[in-house]
Formats: sequence, structure tokens, C-alpha cells
Amino acid sequence: MFRRYKLKNYNFRLIILVLMVSGIGILLVGSADAALQRRQLFGVIAGVFIMIVVSLMDYSWILNFYWLIYLVDIILLLLVIVFGNSIKGASRWIEIGGVQFQPTEISKILIVMFFAMFLMKHEENLNTWKTLLKAVVLLAVPLILIYMQPDLKNTLTIALIFCILLYVAGLSYKIMGGTLLAMIPIIAVLFFLITQTDLPIIKSYQKDRIMTKLFSESDEYSDDAIQQNNSITAIGSGKLTGKGLNNNKVSSANKGNFVAEAQNDFIFAVAGEELGFVGACGIVVLLFGISYECVRMGRRAKDLSGTLICVGIASFISIQSFINIGVATGLLPNTGTPLPFISYGLSSLISLYIGIGLILNVGLQNKNYLNNEYLRGGKIHEHRPYRT
Repeated sequence: MFRRYKLKNYNFRLIILVLMVSGIGILLVGSADAALQRRQLFGVIAGVFIMIVVSLMDYSWILNFYWLIYLVDIILLLLVIVFGNSIKGASRWIEIGGVQFQPTEISKILIVMFFAMFLMKHEENLNTWKTLLKAVVLLAVPLILIYMQPDLKNTLTIALIFCILLYVAGLSYKIMGGTLLAMIPIIAVLFFLITQTDLPIIKSYQKDRIMTKLFSESDEYSDDAIQQNNSITAIGSGKLTGKGLNNNKVSSANKGNFVAEAQNDFIFAVAGEELGFVGACGIVVLLFGISYECVRMGRRAKDLSGTLICVGIASFISIQSFINIGVATGLLPNTGTPLPFISYGLSSLISLYIGIGLILNVGLQNKNYLNNEYLRGGKIHEHRPYRT
């Protein structure tokens, strides 16, 4: 379970990037809602501790229990359906031992771990329809449970991450091309049914958000449109260097309560207003740096499962960052997606630190480490994607 690692293989650059962006998150959450700053700080401290512990655990040993990981994930999601606490019309939280958390956040990490091992186990048969169908069915079970909460954004996010994992695992270009061609008319029909009919394909509030984004001129006074317009105004008002953290200006979208959920969904609006263009760009660069380091660790992984863990978590961070910033800047419909390491939310924060811990362990067991193990009598598994 625990191995002897060399300190020089520990990716301190990734840790520094994560701590920097988490520190900014603590400051921004405190500015948005001072009462939550201490909890966010506690979440970062707990997350760092968990990250260090996980980083010293052999990820290959953990993945031996990948079916147990899948079962735990399903049980957690079922608990949400049966015993979930309803907040703002969605049952996404459960309480265990007085601690309330959102299982969907940890589910993202568990799903990446499961398919990292599953796809490696079926690497040679990946391009057969039998294997692909099995993988899709296994993914469909947690996706349906997440969608039932209801949580459309995470359903789509996990589905997209799954597609990325299939690509990295070596899925044939022929299969990818055929699948995309088949999905285009399906997506077109769904889009038409959602926007042009009253069929209950998605929840009413989800449809309202889509319609507001597509036809904002005719619905400019809806809550979602107002929130996004205020967010854009707040970001623009920060100009180059911002108004400063914890400013008391009444005209501030943050202090004036012109943006709801400023500590979570619209935390980037707080960053743009208080840190300005420079600070907002700094956050984007840090998040890009974290994703880049994750992918770099994946390229040096000893096996396919390590590569998929790194790419899966990098995709998780990148997609959520893109969605959150896209919503805050008005590019995407309002989805309620947190900004990784910055938005308030201990479930998301702890899950992200677990993911970073796994990546750090993948980095500790890089190809140089593997060669040393081989010299001591170990076995090398080298992955080379094969596509036709």
C-alpha cells in the first residue's frame, strides 16, 4: 500500500500551484461572505493533509479494488436519492455523522479511478463493440443516478470526461468518427424538442436557463439574465487592477448583493471586480498550470491507468473552470458549477485534493521509478495507444 519514494520525484510545482490558487480562493470567499472564510480555510488545511496521505499510497494497489470503488460510488449516489437533503429544489446532499457533503463531487474522482483500471484491463479489446457497450452501461448507472438528483451539468461533465478517457485509452478513430456522425442528428432533434416544444425532456428551470441564453433579448428581466448581466458588469468594473479585496463600495456587485451565490457560482465575478483583469488572468493561468502539470504527470506515468487518472482529473478541473468562467462572463447558460479550488464548497475542495494526491502518486511512480523497480526484479507495463 505504501512504498518508498524518492523526494526528488515529488511534484512540488503542482503543489505550489494548487496552494496558490487555494489561497486566492480563501481570500475571495472571505470577501464574498466573511462567515465562510474560516470554513474554507479549514477545508484547504484538511485537503492538504488528505492530499499528502493519498500521494503516498500506491495508486496501483488502490485500483486493484476498482469494482469496490464502483460499488461505493453507486451506494453513495443511491443514498442521495433515498435520504438526500433537498436544497433549492435539488436533492444533492447527504448527512453522515453530522457532516453534510455532496456525493457527486467525490463520484467524479471515483468514476475516473474505476475507468482508469477498467480501460487498462480491456485495453486490447477496447475497439470491440462488446467492450464499449459494457463500458457505456457501467457509466450509465451513475449518470442516471446523478441526473435524477437532478444534476444535468455534472451528468454532462462526467459523460464528457468519459469520452476523453476513451480517446486517451486508444479508441479507434473509425469508431469515434462514426459515433460523432450518429450523435449529430440526435443532438439536433433533442435541441429542437427542448427549444420548440413543451415536452418534459429536462427540468423547467434547466430549460429556462437555456432559453434565457438563446433568447436573452426577449427575457432580459429573468433572474438568470439579471445575474449574468450583473456578473459581466462586475468583472468589467474591476478594470485593470480591480477595486481591492473587501472593499466597502456600495456600487460593488459583491457588497451590493447584485450577484447571488457570489461565494460559489459567481466567484469569478468577485475576482474580476476586486482583483481586476490582472488578477482574473492570474487565476486562469494558475488553473491552466495545474491542468498542464496533471497531463505532464500522465505522460510520464508507468502504465495506462496512471495516465488515465491524470488526464481524467485534469479534464475535470479544466471543464469545470471553463464552465464557471463561461457562465460568469456570459458565454454559457447559468449552470451552478463551482470554480475548482476557489469556489466555496468543502465537498468539491476535498475531492479535488484527493485527485491531486492520486496524481502526485502517479508522478512518484514515473518511468524512472519503474526502471529502478525492474532492476530489482519488478515488471514493466508500457502503454502505446493503437488506433486505426
